[in-house]
Amino acid sequence: MEKTDKVTIPRILKMKKEGKKIAALTAYDATMAAIEDEAGMDIILVGDSAGMVIAGDADTISISLDEMVYMTKWVRKGVKRALLVGDMPFGSYQASSEQAVESAIRFMKEARAEAVKLEGGRAHTGTIEKMTAYGIPVMGHLGLTPQSVNLFGGYPLRGKSRDEADRIFEDAQLLEQAGVFAIVLEKITVELAQKISETLSIPTIGIASGPYCDGQILVAHDMLGLGPKFKFARRYLQGANVLRDAFEQYIQDIRSSDFPTEKESFHA
Repeated sequence: MEKTDKVTIPRILKMKKEGKKIAALTAYDATMAAIEDEAGMDIILVGDSAGMVIAGDADTISISLDEMVYMTKWVRKGVKRALLVGDMPFGSYQASSEQAVESAIRFMKEARAEAVKLEGGRAHTGTIEKMTAYGIPVMGHLGLTPQSVNLFGGYPLRGKSRDEADRIFEDAQLLEQAGVFAIVLEKITVELAQKISETLSIPTIGIASGPYCDGQILVAHDMLGLGPKFKFARRYLQGANVLRDAFEQYIQDIRSSDFPTEKESFHA
């Protein structure tokens, strides 16, 4: 697939059939989204992780639907090729199927997202069926679901026990039957992720779930080294160090009157 080819949901499904790995990453603004898009990213997710890496909150719970839709509008301006997915925040779909449909419509009409993502399994299959029946593509999310942080008491590995692994596996099958086009598998055991990926006909997108998923996603800030180091997130750049060095050099150049120079100035 060429970098210029538009990524669609049928193309994502075809990649699974052809055994081609899917590359996904988060973005929260037009500038970063454009760079990711030009690099050839397959899926760009406007994640509710923005509540943590952009807003500075301790979790993803507080970010609102208005904020997520607004941010997705920014990202849309930078995306030409990748499949753009909006992350439905906590409280925007749990109350009813009608609420979920209304929230998803906002992502698609106001922000021009091409799909939405929501967390959870069997409790949401009826909602997903209704959404897809109305032409709203849905990506699922199982395993460690960050919106359930208060229920989990943190961010532990999921699927360690036989009962929990069986439940997550069953949920994955139920989500596929309900009509999701892909499922994010977050922080589950490698063995469970492999079993799900080999069983489903739709793609699995892993994060902290090992190498056997059909694709991978990370929070952009994590892979760029702009925040804390996590075991599962390979750093492709020591971003915080690079930026800090640049800021310090900028300050030094101002203090020493090295910036701006005559070449960087305008005259009458």
